[in-house]
Amino acid sequence: MSFTEEFQLLLRARYPIIYVPTLEEERAEEAIARCSEEQGNRAIYTWDFVDGYRGNPNDEGYARRNPLQALEFVEGLPASAPGVFILRDFHRFLEDLSISRKLRNLARNLKSQPKNLVLLTPRIEIPEDLSESITVMEFPLPTPPEIRAEIDRLLAGTGNSLQPRVMDEMVRSAQGLSVERVRRVLARAIASHGEVRPEDVDLILEEKRQTIRQTQILDFYPAKEQIADIGGLDNLKEWLLRRGGAFSERARQYGLPHPKGLLLVGIQGTGKSLTAKAIAHHWHLPLMRLDVGRLFSGLVGESEARTRQAIQIAEAVAPCVLWIDEIDKAFAGSEGRGDSGTSSRVFGTFVTWMAEKTSPVFVVATANNIQNLPPELLRKGRFDDIFFVGLPNQEERRAIFEVHLSHVRPAHLKDYDLDRLAYETPDFSGAEIEQAVIEAMHIGFSQGRDFTTEDILEAASQVVPLARTAKEQIEYLQAWAASGKARMASRSSTLGSRMSGQLRSPD
Repeated sequence: MSFTEEFQLLLRARYPIIYVPTLEEERAEEAIARCSEEQGNRAIYTWDFVDGYRGNPNDEGYARRNPLQALEFVEGLPASAPGVFILRDFHRFLEDLSISRKLRNLARNLKSQPKNLVLLTPRIEIPEDLSESITVMEFPLPTPPEIRAEIDRLLAGTGNSLQPRVMDEMVRSAQGLSVERVRRVLARAIASHGEVRPEDVDLILEEKRQTIRQTQILDFYPAKEQIADIGGLDNLKEWLLRRGGAFSERARQYGLPHPKGLLLVGIQGTGKSLTAKAIAHHWHLPLMRLDVGRLFSGLVGESEARTRQAIQIAEAVAPCVLWIDEIDKAFAGSEGRGDSGTSSRVFGTFVTWMAEKTSPVFVVATANNIQNLPPELLRKGRFDDIFFVGLPNQEERRAIFEVHLSHVRPAHLKDYDLDRLAYETPDFSGAEIEQAVIEAMHIGFSQGRDFTTEDILEAASQVVPLARTAKEQIEYLQAWAASGKARMASRSSTLGSRMSGQLRSPD
């Protein structure tokens, strides 16, 4: 159900107090005005703390700097007079006893009157004593048709037009931005060269990066890693390649649902994070990283609001890849935290969304310690699949060395004994192999020559692999994967004394 349909329903049902958290104040007021007009042309009254009531000449400036008087104004109008009262930034006054009591009294009286209070605020801050009187409505970011209409409106003012393909790309790039930001970035383009050009898509993407960065919850990552950068992991790569077209319109016509996501489990340094980046690059989707730690705030209700904001942005940007690194640390012991249940509610909101979402947001979560993961996260339906990423076998270590050396010495790759390097580095992870190559480069550079196979082996001899220092954790992960609770990422994997299946880069 769209915002317009739901808001009209609440008006007809005479919900007395509707709370709309949004930063798009102007667009929200326009949508509310349209709904009010369709519901019998109800009068619109708009109040803010500085200017009081506006819009009606008889009440211009009334209740300026007096929020209690603003509520008394509603009470003083005839009971039969329909109206919608928009109160801006009213969340700042809800803790006041007189305001809280007046709202609760109004909530009783307005149930039988064609009047509705709309609290328009940038965030959710509702005291517990008002929770039963207030109904919260999410105001979504603009849809692709709304973005297209705004771009068309701006283009009409310049007299130029865009090819359908360019317009589609521009609309897709602008998803996740507010209408105001779309206007701003296109106005910048028009001011620069008098028209909107295809290359201005880059300006929109930069504005999107700024917007996502300002949330301080999501980070916009430019994904440059490729599937070819992954050494080994044949099963996982085959799984990813098979789903490469799953976000296309042809897949929808075939009847395929959008893929939900992947959970990658393995010890540190096995390159699970590289997979998220490679997926986004290979599928040509934007990559966003969610820092779960930033969701939690000391203010009551703020953590839940941030969670909803992160979900809303991800869905607006979709199709996209949402990367959650080390999710085991983020939600470890979510039921036992002494935070009045905030972490449990945040976790509950997130996993419910993962199970029920229909938007094309592909979630890639990584975990190092399966023991810390809440069982609800491992339940079927949260992810499409769970893959176990372990240590590389000898063949995969050779491939990992080849990837790293081809990056730093592509013209001299044949000078390195890859078979010997792979044989002499048992139990090494992708991160440790990468570090051995870098250390060897330091050895050669300090002596004024190019580094050799012997330098790499010397550097490797100084490394104590994590596989030996974290033996118990590895054995537990080994047994967990062997029980059939996860698919092996490597086709050649055998679960003996050593885990296998590996990426080439650290997490």
